[in-house]
Amino acid sequence: MPKVGMEPIRREALVNATISEIGRVGSLDVTVSQIAKRAGMSSALAHHYFGGKDQIFLAAMRHILSVYGAQVRAALLGAKTPRDRVEAIIRANFEAGNFRPEVIAAWLNFYVLSQSMDGARRLLTVYQHRLHSNLVHGLRPILGEDALQDAHDLADMIAAQIDGQFIRHALREETPSGKRATAQVLDFVDAMLKARGN
Repeated sequence: MPKVGMEPIRREALVNATISEIGRVGSLDVTVSQIAKRAGMSSALAHHYFGGKDQIFLAAMRHILSVYGAQVRAALLGAKTPRDRVEAIIRANFEAGNFRPEVIAAWLNFYVLSQSMDGARRLLTVYQHRLHSNLVHGLRPILGEDALQDAHDLADMIAAQIDGQFIRHALREETPSGKRATAQVLDFVDAMLKARGN
């Protein structure tokens, strides 16, 4: 007889094991069996809860995005100015929980998987839309209400800088530095705002 209340615990264990295994290997070249073993359960149970590796990976990315979203919301609570708001969004991307090697590896593989898997593409689109919209909301008062296109363009450039930090760190051996990544993206923002007279 199954233990009551075990499903959420086992699902969470599988999600965490998926992130760890992708981080260890650096790619999606892991099996459900490897993930299940790391989670301390059978591959049959992993298949029962998720159906397959792609579904487990999407659940892992939903978890990563959920943690990220909570950190963005918490950071925005302390934002007093539009500039603070933009900075809070950028900082949340590079918080320790979001910018550790296994999460960076998951992101890199998520970008690749989104090119061929509808579920991953939809999830990535939701993330990109929210990031863009949050950045535009902070940038519009800085750039001026009549500079809506500028706000959209700069939001795209900031998002590209954030993505670039993840990609660069996925391809490096060194331990990622969220502080350095944040500083580099903020320096870019300051340079772009100065170029626009702000």
